[in-house]
Amino acid sequence: MVDNQLPAALTRWLRDKGQEAEHVLDLNLGQSPDTLIWQRAAELGAVIVTKDEDFAQLTILQPDTAVLLASFERLWLEIIQQLETGARLIEVY
Repeated sequence: MVDNQLPAALTRWLRDKGQEAEHVLDLNLGQSPDTLIWQRAAELGAVIVTKDEDFAQLTILQPDTAVLLASFERLWLEIIQQLETGARLIEVY
């Protein structure tokens, strides 16, 4: 899903590269708040292509549960080591 501040030409370019792509304008989301675009992308299982920092914040505030759990699984040994050494903050990416 290509965000509003990026040109529709990017959507065509992505399609030419063999990717499914829709511009938010084509989905009648051009004037929608980012949270609605975020929700619609989640419903569609779509990736948002954007240069809008607000979506980065939404990723932090509303992470995909499967992605979050996969991160914990991947980093579990490191998390345990940090807990055992008394870490007061563990940052997971």
